[in-house]
Amino acid sequence: MGEFLSELISNIMFLFADGIIWGFVIALIALGLSLIFGIMGIINMAHGDMYMIGAVLALVFSGLFGNFWIALIIVPVIVGIASMPLERWVLRPYEGKPLITMVATIGVSFIIQQITLMVFGGEPHMVYEPIKFTVPLFGVPYSGYRVFAAGIGLVSIAILWLALQRTKLGVYIRATMEQPEMADAIGINTSFIRAITFGIGVGLAAFGGALAAPINKVFYLMGLDVMLFSFIVVIIGGLGNLAGTLIAALVLSGFEGLLSAFLEPITARVVILLLMALVVVWKPKGLFSS
Repeated sequence: MGEFLSELISNIMFLFADGIIWGFVIALIALGLSLIFGIMGIINMAHGDMYMIGAVLALVFSGLFGNFWIALIIVPVIVGIASMPLERWVLRPYEGKPLITMVATIGVSFIIQQITLMVFGGEPHMVYEPIKFTVPLFGVPYSGYRVFAAGIGLVSIAILWLALQRTKLGVYIRATMEQPEMADAIGINTSFIRAITFGIGVGLAAFGGALAAPINKVFYLMGLDVMLFSFIVVIIGGLGNLAGTLIAALVLSGFEGLLSAFLEPITARVVILLLMALVVVWKPKGLFSS
């Protein structure tokens, strides 16, 4: 009995830790979604497809250059810059109108998925882990790349926070998020800031996709599950609340990992959805909103 209990606890802790590790990648994606909503009031339903595009381009560029790390660097830059015309010409007329932007970005999502399907086909592809080693995690050999990816996610989140707090661009972004009229009045080019912020948010999703490419199979619908979970994270953390989004991403990823020790993955996700519904009823603006 004691051995069984010890094994059960180790298994639970392993799944919880695995969820936390994956949570750092989810946090990158959810922070991008929250950043876009916070500055423009846009609920980007195509955000999961930006994650998918990041993974697909990581697959393409790692094959083209023969180096995954080059792909990891250039993919978020390319996707972020390429997304800025989408914000300017498609979404900007509907900023601050979440329901309309949801419909518009669902259309964008469908277009991205169909183009990806036509170009790359519907078969899943794999990007091989660029570094191969294992680390012991509660007695189980665990992918070293996953731990490394979580570390990259953590460093990237720290850089984002420092950029928002310590740079002139970060000050302009926060001013545009919190007091857009005042930012306009003091001469900040809020139109440019909105475009840049949208590009950063989408770039974060693409970066998460590139990081996840060696972990998950790459195919044209891979963004759907991530989009759902990121949306739950942002709702619970508070729309536009970046600190709340980070905390919610880690807590919910760990909690879902914990649930998977006792429930089927689909059932565990249903529990997370129910938790989101309870939060919406109790605190419609999220747990960490003021």
